[in-house]
Amino acid sequence: MSLSDPIADMLTRIRNALRSRHKLVNVRASKICEGICRVLKEEGYVDDYKRIEDNKQGMLRVYLKYGPLGEDVVTEVNRVSRPGCRVYKSMEDLPRPLNGLGISVVSTSQGVLSDRQCRDKRVGGEVLCVVN
Repeated sequence: MSLSDPIADMLTRIRNALRSRHKLVNVRASKICEGICRVLKEEGYVDDYKRIEDNKQGMLRVYLKYGPLGEDVVTEVNRVSRPGCRVYKSMEDLPRPLNGLGISVVSTSQGVLSDRQCRDKRVGGEVLCVVN
């Protein structure tokens, strides 16, 4: 089965696992998905992730994070740039979800970064998703 948008598939799996209160979720591995998981871990939206090798593409096991009383850390995950409609933003125009309480994940020439890291490094790029 070919998958036309692996990023949307990963975000949907994470969204569904969060709604079902799962502790972990497996998604198909790719460099861009691994970069998104790294940014989510650095920003504190997931506990951890690790790559599981099989004799095919590989899997990413994402360990989801909840608050001390079981409340959601991630309330919303939205895909911005899609294969049919790419969205590119300069550093000044990057979205600030929830006035800085959420993050935008951006694919830049320096790798996959959060919107805060993009402003620090003064680079723009393709806005992959927004996490609140």
